Amino acid sequence: MSRDSDEARKGRRIALLIAAIGLFWILVTAIGSQYGWSQRVRALFDLAAMAGFGAGLWMTYQLWRARQADKD
Repeated sequence: MSRDSDEARKGRRIALLIAAIGLFWILVTAIGSQYGWSQRVRALFDLAAMAGFGAGLWMTYQLWRARQADKD
């Protein structure tokens, strides 16, 4: 496989990760309000979603740096 297709596959994987975390966050927020979860439990899921978004951002940065290194 070529390097471009590997990078494209990694980019798609990152996009799917971020989208899945967003859907997870929306669902957990809706379920939490439906069942009356405490603010402490909801904050735990908010922190988990923030960690997931942070991981997606870090993966995006790593992909960007790899592409920059290929230009040189």
